[in-house]
Amino acid sequence: MMRFGIAAKLALLLLGFGFLSMGLVGTVAYTNSRTTVLESAQRELLTATQVLGRQFQTNMEIVSSDALMLSRLPSAPRVAQARLTQDHSADEAALVAAFEALMVVRPAYFQVRLISAAQHGLELVRVDRDGANLITVAAADMQEKSHNAYVFNTLALGAGQVYLSDISLNHEQGAHDGLDKPTLRVATPVTAADGSVLALVVINLDLNGLFERLKADLPSAYQVYLSNHWGDYLIHPNPAEAFGFDAGRRIFIQDAFKPVADLIKGTGGSAVTSVPPITQRSPGLVAAFVRLPYGAQRDEQRFVVLGLSQPMAQVVKQIEHLGWRTLQVMLAGGVGALLLAVLLARLVTQPLKRMTEAMQGFAEDQTVSLLNDNRQDEIGVLAASLNAMQNTLVSNLQELNASRDAIEQLAQHDPLTGLPNRALFQDRLVQAMTQAERDHGALALMFVDLDGFKPVNDLYGHQVGDELLNVVAQRLQDCVRRMDTVGRIGGDEFVVLLPLVSSVHDAVVVAEKICQSLHEAVNIEGHHVMISASVGVALYPDHAHDMKTLIHFADTAMYLAKKAGGSQMKVAVVANPDRAV
Repeated sequence: MMRFGIAAKLALLLLGFGFLSMGLVGTVAYTNSRTTVLESAQRELLTATQVLGRQFQTNMEIVSSDALMLSRLPSAPRVAQARLTQDHSADEAALVAAFEALMVVRPAYFQVRLISAAQHGLELVRVDRDGANLITVAAADMQEKSHNAYVFNTLALGAGQVYLSDISLNHEQGAHDGLDKPTLRVATPVTAADGSVLALVVINLDLNGLFERLKADLPSAYQVYLSNHWGDYLIHPNPAEAFGFDAGRRIFIQDAFKPVADLIKGTGGSAVTSVPPITQRSPGLVAAFVRLPYGAQRDEQRFVVLGLSQPMAQVVKQIEHLGWRTLQVMLAGGVGALLLAVLLARLVTQPLKRMTEAMQGFAEDQTVSLLNDNRQDEIGVLAASLNAMQNTLVSNLQELNASRDAIEQLAQHDPLTGLPNRALFQDRLVQAMTQAERDHGALALMFVDLDGFKPVNDLYGHQVGDELLNVVAQRLQDCVRRMDTVGRIGGDEFVVLLPLVSSVHDAVVVAEKICQSLHEAVNIEGHHVMISASVGVALYPDHAHDMKTLIHFADTAMYLAKKAGGSQMKVAVVANPDRAV
């Protein structure tokens, strides 16, 4: 009877144990990695959905503001009143020009109207979008709209209130580009001096066009879903699934994505889910959804459900590669274990022990211990593989740390200018005040507010406005030392921290330099832009001993400079020095 020696027994034992261990580890690693990647993808998708939702709500606020702005134009009530006397041509032309100017900068608006409160809701002024053109509808083609909910509901509102309709397909006659498109109507009353409602301004918003623009920065594989508060699809990657109720059939989002039912019921604000593949033509999906209240004061009774999805194949593609690599490592390790055990079990024990210690050290504190890989045998191959694995893991950790640093950079810096945001600036201000107190020194805080920025933004658009803010940020940095800090805390509001100043004169010199620099003209996209700045200066400890009071004095000084005509600087004045604490 053949007897196995200890080398053979150890080889068989190591081989069996090795394959079993590597199989279990590989299976657990593969399963855990798949779960981790899936959860990470769901988190990223939910974050993107929440950002998209905030952009949607912001756009609703912008449309509401636009409607209020149009309703407050002097020509709006005059047109509504002058219809009785036919003396309205000049005011009507002014109103048409305002409607067209707004639609030029708001491509998602496909119709803007002024509708009378009398005459059965007769349209008084109407501008439609027709392809690349804007069409002013003739008086003979105006229609009566008093039977529509958005008309009589808006007429019941008071001045300054805004009505947002339910989202529906636009079946109104003569809608041009808006015909049969998902539409949200935003309306507000036009009132007379005595408060009586004369008319209403209505803006028709193209939901498809709006979301196409909102998701332009998202990965192309992302798909958008939108449902009403019952769960009926309003936007779906397959247009045939949207507005089924309009054709007499109901297609609900909660039927395809079960967790969305909690959002419909109001028991949750967000949900993530995975849908397994049904057929080759119906691939699996990873999806995230949020509940978005909208309307007057974002009434919780009126909401939509917004969602994003991406194919499951994209999420697990890297897991498939990991599975193949895991299998390769398992096979190589098994063969190596067999050969090493057969050749010399005793010599195998010590190298394996050293490798185990190295891996344990790496697992505990990520210390890389290079193993001796000069041997021309399986031990050397295994050592080299472990060295490579350590280097790969270290590289991956470095990439993760870099990603985390990038996220921290975004959290602490203004995304447009790259300057420190309010949180980071205040942190540096606290540190500087602590240092100044320790050294019995002084520092200066400046609030810089741009004069005339809003007209530039309104006249040339946000792209020019954003470029102008970048120019201002660069000029501010050019005016200060490398040790100083320039931050952006609001739309056109900047702050400057000057540590280690010897007197108020030092701060005044820098403030005047800033005023002079920002008063110089800027050429952006062929536009000759002129702005200026109002600068408020406060010193620690001359004006205040704490951050909140110091900020108050700098802000107050800035408003005094702006009140004095702008394009100048003001130093804070403490009426009662004993209160500068």
